[in-house]
Amino acid sequence: MAKVFWNGSTLLGPVPPALVTCGTMEQPNAVTVAWTGIVCTHPPMTYISLRPSRYSYDIIEQSGEFVINLTTTAICKQVDFCGVKSGRDIDKIKACGLHIAPMEGVSAPLLEEAPLSLACVVRQKIPLGTHDMFLAEIVRVAVEEKYIDSKGKLNLQQGGLAAYAHGEYFALGRKLGSFGFSVKKKKSHPKQKPIKDAQ
Repeated sequence: MAKVFWNGSTLLGPVPPALVTCGTMEQPNAVTVAWTGIVCTHPPMTYISLRPSRYSYDIIEQSGEFVINLTTTAICKQVDFCGVKSGRDIDKIKACGLHIAPMEGVSAPLLEEAPLSLACVVRQKIPLGTHDMFLAEIVRVAVEEKYIDSKGKLNLQQGGLAAYAHGEYFALGRKLGSFGFSVKKKKSHPKQKPIKDAQ
């Protein structure tokens, strides 16, 4: 197939349009962040990249804490609003009709509407250019109880998670498989032993 080559750009998607909460229960703020992901398993590490001009930047730099909240299609409009408006000018959480609650492990609150929230403690700040990266350890996780099955497994496929790709929001589609399904062996049924005739 023919390929067209462009200059390097941020065309990696989809990514989660995460709503990052920071500050405190008394003085909370929320900012939408698409530049986020997992960088390490042990210890569990994540990152967010923010422009230094963002209102949340100073809050996170001073507190060293934030919460990454996964977002759903049900609050997509509010998520977009929190990405284009500044907490300097408006209480975005109140304006969007969203709700916060205390999060274990950090002073920053979690978003009640999020099916999953990650409490993060900053371990390092890395200036990169337009954005600075806050590398952080995930110290606690809050999960909406209805997404945990009877075996204690997390099932977010019914959560209606949103995705963001190249300036547009999407609803995640159907499940294609689970990690490792490409090499998973099919279960073989044990051969039944012949039943002996009754004597």
